[in-house]
Amino acid sequence: RPPARRRRHEGPSPTSAPGTVVRLQTMSACTLRRILLSAGTLLAHSRGAMLGREAIRAVEHYKPLRQTPRLFEGTWPSEWFDARYLSMHDELKRGNTSAFFALAREEGPDVYSFPLFTPLFCELLMLEVDNYKASGLPFRRPNSMNNYGLIFNEIGMRESLTELQQTHLLPISQLLFPKVSSQFDDHHSFMVQYKGGEDLGLDMHTDDSDVTFNICLGRDFTGAGLTFCGMRGDPDHRHFQFVYQHEVGRVVVHSGDKRHGADDIETGQRNNLIIWNQNFAWRSSKENLALRQQYAKEASSPDIQCLSYTHDRDYALFKTPPPGQNLRGWCPPPGREYPGFGEKPKASPQPISQDEL
Repeated sequence: RPPARRRRHEGPSPTSAPGTVVRLQTMSACTLRRILLSAGTLLAHSRGAMLGREAIRAVEHYKPLRQTPRLFEGTWPSEWFDARYLSMHDELKRGNTSAFFALAREEGPDVYSFPLFTPLFCELLMLEVDNYKASGLPFRRPNSMNNYGLIFNEIGMRESLTELQQTHLLPISQLLFPKVSSQFDDHHSFMVQYKGGEDLGLDMHTDDSDVTFNICLGRDFTGAGLTFCGMRGDPDHRHFQFVYQHEVGRVVVHSGDKRHGADDIETGQRNNLIIWNQNFAWRSSKENLALRQQYAKEASSPDIQCLSYTHDRDYALFKTPPPGQNLRGWCPPPGREYPGFGEKPKASPQPISQDEL
């Protein structure tokens, strides 16, 4: 059974401006609630219209070029799913929640994984991506942190992935994270790509997501694990927990507020389908807004694996910043620093291994 939850969702994301959390703490709950209610309503009604004219034209122009039209139809045939998942899904529909925990692995605190797709589906989706890129039609980077990949919603797969979300992902999310999964109103679905000479890994971050589903599509690779740390706002937010190793077709599920980052790839190429699920009702609720204004004092200095050059004010005390990075972090917020914050450690910190935990 999942542990009792005391969580804050909607943490600082790859697209958050530095200092966002600190500024939110100075607002009244009433003011903040009005802002987020308005933003949520605007997003709910306008997200489908956010594509520019160029992208809308690209979707239309790509229709006759689609390699596997079924990927865009939302039918999701059974041969695309792992047989073990289908059996569990049937049991879950009958109310047998123990079937999920019998199949899934609890990788670490509030992080689960289970087999979802077959290698056939993963290859079909990758071939579709290759086909789209070869078409010469425009596509955007998936987010402000990843430079390589594309947004599936913007090549015509939004409706198909919404069907996957509502039929397959939502029931599992409601089981694991019931408070934030009363409903899913939207999703940002995209592919990330890690490869030598391109993005090797990804800095520590949290997601603009209430619940994240991350599925490995391949291809052959070594390295590129996913390092997990604590929950945004908790005393151990920047303390190392474990490294998850991707397997083709397997999905890892976690709260968007879980700090995590992609380790550098060693060989080959890793591609993942990532689905950020968003619940506007939860985001605008009084409970969530109250939790968002809570941020615990850090218990101690951060573990080196959990440092972020994008978000952390003390990064340069522990590690040399990557070339060209202008450090303007927000974490930890003023008044929430650990004892001795700002002091350079006497000895160079070493990564913590999972065996030491």
